[in-house]
Amino acid sequence: MLRTPRTAAAFAVLLSVAACNGSDKAAGPDAASLPDVQVPELSLATLQDVTKELSSDAYEGRAPGTPGEEKTVAYIIKKYEEAGLKPGNNGKWTQDVPLVEITAKNATPLTFTGGKTPVTAQYAKDYVAFSYRVQPKTEVKDSDVVFVGYGINAPEKGWNDYAGLDVKGKTVVVLVNDPDWQTKEAKGEFNGRAMTYYGRWSYKYEEAARQGAAAVLIVHDTEPAAYGWNVVESSNTGTQYLAESKNGGADQTVANGWIQLPKAKELFASAGQDFDKLRAAAGKKGFKPVALTGVKANFGFDNEIAKKMSRNVIGILPGAKRPDEYVLYTGHWDHLGRCTPVAGDDICNGAVDNASGIAGLVTLAQAFQKAGAPDRSVVFLAVTAEESGLLGSKFFAENPVFPLAQIVGGVNMDALNAVGPSKDIVVVGRGKSELDAYLAKIAAAEKRVIVDEPTPEKGFYYRSDHFSFAKLGVPMFNFGSGDDLVDGGKEAGKKASEDYEKNRYHAPGDEYEAITNWNGMLSDLRLYYAAGRMLAMTDAWPNWVEGDEFRAARDKSRAAAK
Repeated sequence: MLRTPRTAAAFAVLLSVAACNGSDKAAGPDAASLPDVQVPELSLATLQDVTKELSSDAYEGRAPGTPGEEKTVAYIIKKYEEAGLKPGNNGKWTQDVPLVEITAKNATPLTFTGGKTPVTAQYAKDYVAFSYRVQPKTEVKDSDVVFVGYGINAPEKGWNDYAGLDVKGKTVVVLVNDPDWQTKEAKGEFNGRAMTYYGRWSYKYEEAARQGAAAVLIVHDTEPAAYGWNVVESSNTGTQYLAESKNGGADQTVANGWIQLPKAKELFASAGQDFDKLRAAAGKKGFKPVALTGVKANFGFDNEIAKKMSRNVIGILPGAKRPDEYVLYTGHWDHLGRCTPVAGDDICNGAVDNASGIAGLVTLAQAFQKAGAPDRSVVFLAVTAEESGLLGSKFFAENPVFPLAQIVGGVNMDALNAVGPSKDIVVVGRGKSELDAYLAKIAAAEKRVIVDEPTPEKGFYYRSDHFSFAKLGVPMFNFGSGDDLVDGGKEAGKKASEDYEKNRYHAPGDEYEAITNWNGMLSDLRLYYAAGRMLAMTDAWPNWVEGDEFRAARDKSRAAAK
């Protein structure tokens, strides 16, 4: 998961950056018509104990397909049993998720020849690359290089950076984020500073593959990427996980990767091009791709391949009145495993991301069981391979244990608030779904202020497991702690967030001992308990508002259910 921690629980459940400028009016029923919910005392000891255990070195960073997974799955099952849950997959605790494990080895430098001077980029330091093709060796040889701006093909916007271009066998260089990412407001062709899916690295790879490119290199720039090179390196130089496919990834590019901004500028200068001028031109409609004439790209690496069966863990508290209707809590149990060493430590323990989220699942399960079963069933789903592209939640959503039409809605917990309670609740996409009314009531009860998400340019909507369900029509709550801390205000919140992102996020420093304030986690869990309990005690079926991108999928599934 790529995001900042102070609002990670919120960002993990974002519904749509497309409407982040929001509305002050909540969609759906009046808050007063919704059931009152009494939030019980939540166990701090459970929250701490589970986080500590799962983030210990014994779990080796909880990478899928490793001994760390075996320990993680066994531990979650044990805690679910102790919390009084039942196995959620037809009498089984787990759902098999077939994965392919690919580890790049013996990577060569990335070289560009044919320009004024040769340009060489060193693996990890200057560039990273990997392959979605399940083959023992990856090689890009004498590949023509083309700059395709933001690498976007959006027919509905009349925008095509690949227009008139044949990129078969070529290496395309693309910019991260959307063309209008520097716009201060969340308005414009691509919603301004609010990143759309066209701005995400995953989209850039997908579109390059559709266009037939041999390779794609995204130019890393910290501000539009929303994270530093350290995150790119740690996330892309170790073992990668793919969903197993019938064609072994033959429809994908030969290689996907990133290149450091200074090296990209050096490359363009060698080709007689001004990078800054081309980057500015790429932000305007009608931009035409620019070939780096004469320049050839060369690089390669070996692939160590293994097929692994990973697992989602599913626990359920059956409903007292309507057990075939489900409220969903999700969180990913995996992290990066062994990663780039820092001061000799090569285990990315993932205490905040996301041992805390799994600890939250267990803590809420205990609370629900002690309070007694609500009318609807409550599902506690711990998914695998989120860090590899939401693979576990995607597999579950596409192969649901419970029909999606029967899932009322849900809350995803991807890293809880580890910096202390906040006065505000961050919301993205206000006015998109009928869940707004539920949140209004929860906020009033907790005496907290609702605000819009402050950094929509970071594209958190696309970074966690809620997306797998939302795009198939299941409404998911979109809130969590904001910046305005009870102790220290906005300045303290911003400082704590920046410190985590710089020193611990996706790095060995994300350890249990680094968590010094647990009250923020408990305050978020109070919100999430209330949200799930409220949904589980109504007979309503929240929907997306008319015109929303997910409305059609929800309408179709509910119509079939009726």
